[in-house]
Amino acid sequence: MKPSVMFCRFLFFALTFAGFGNPVLRADDASVGARTSDTNRPLNILLLYADDWRHDTLGVAGNPVVQTPTLDQLASEGYRFTRNCVTTAICGISRATLFTGQWMSRHGNRSFKMWETPWEETFPGLLRSNGYYVGHVGKWHNGRIPADRFDFARAYGGKHWIEQKDGEKIHVTQKNEKDALEFLQTRPDDKPFCLTVAFFATHAEDKNPLQFLPQPESMELYRDVTIPVPENATQESFERLPEFVGNEKNEGRNRWHWRFDTPEKFQTMMKNYYRLATEVDSTCGRLLSELERQDIAENTLVIFTTDNGYYHAEHGLADKWYPHEESIRVPLIIRDPRMPQEAVGQTSEAMTLNVDLAPTILLAAGIEPPETMQGKDISPLYRSEGDVEWREEYFYEHPMHKSSDFIPASEALVRKDWKYFYWPEFDREQLFHLTNDPIEEHDLATNPEHAAKLSEMRERFRELKASAE
Repeated sequence: MKPSVMFCRFLFFALTFAGFGNPVLRADDASVGARTSDTNRPLNILLLYADDWRHDTLGVAGNPVVQTPTLDQLASEGYRFTRNCVTTAICGISRATLFTGQWMSRHGNRSFKMWETPWEETFPGLLRSNGYYVGHVGKWHNGRIPADRFDFARAYGGKHWIEQKDGEKIHVTQKNEKDALEFLQTRPDDKPFCLTVAFFATHAEDKNPLQFLPQPESMELYRDVTIPVPENATQESFERLPEFVGNEKNEGRNRWHWRFDTPEKFQTMMKNYYRLATEVDSTCGRLLSELERQDIAENTLVIFTTDNGYYHAEHGLADKWYPHEESIRVPLIIRDPRMPQEAVGQTSEAMTLNVDLAPTILLAAGIEPPETMQGKDISPLYRSEGDVEWREEYFYEHPMHKSSDFIPASEALVRKDWKYFYWPEFDREQLFHLTNDPIEEHDLATNPEHAAKLSEMRERFRELKASAE
């Protein structure tokens, strides 16, 4: 970092905490003073981070069943990205990408252990070292949480009902809410804050035959609703998968049996899944209300997103991992006080990624992202006038887990209109024309009419894979 930038940052925080100065000093000085009427404080950051929640599990995204009034309202007050994706669709690795702003190939976490990237190069590490009060509530899933690196750390997950010290049980989403409110109500007033609320919902409780365990008061929700079955939730779709995925040994098929292998089970599981989603929405509402109560909503950057998508029985599968749209696309809603009025309530089809959130958060706080971060600041997409140059494709990666029979490795080159799959353990390619085949049922890799497209995407895939390291 240039010495002049370091001095500006030092002076900025010194003056801010003394009650003077401009609240946001971006490293490129592009938006000094570009803020709301509150000119005395840097932006606070509230990251609402749900689990196993795909892009269309929102009323505002057109889902005809799920009730998400808080998040729908947040989208109307902010900006929603409809083509947001993850670079690896699994809990631990996606979270490592969130904090480091790096692809798996660079941060090195290939399972559920701590990433290799130095803490000083993560967004919570950089925020804290620059005067922020930093908290994490809920699911961590990257080894043991380094609690000493946070000002407030409460990590838990894996079960929907948690036994407390007094012997009573509390629902994990209720605990998320309780701990997040404690953070907001006890934080120091003289520091900006960043809080990540990492919900466990809507993740299944894997070892429980019921899988999804909502709160009792939610059971009336969706009781008389019939959940639509996806058009490719069929045996025929399952049999179109490569044989190393489309077999009964595959964990995606195993979990499909847990949740979706009868019509009655599908209805029960999906209703409880949506109940968990509505509970998360309600908690988000209470946290946003707390920002209003404290009169800090107009000075807080709010982000809602999730760690990966989810199969709702499409392709005869459950869970995530593979590069299909159901697995890799996730919601992204941003409410930013710096957003111009004409952007409020709008949507964008720009291909944003979870790797982009770390640099976006840091630049909103006036901190230059380290060169090791691979994502891009999203804010120009909703703050700038005119066209913004943005990616049209990205490299997707997922490691083998346990064995190639259990969860084989998968990689992809993802575009809006075409997608190239590569299964490295089997040296197998697939090619899908998403414009004509949005549910990815017809593999064109062996079709001679598309040989040129296959070759072009194969070469570009190799280039992007190399750049992810």
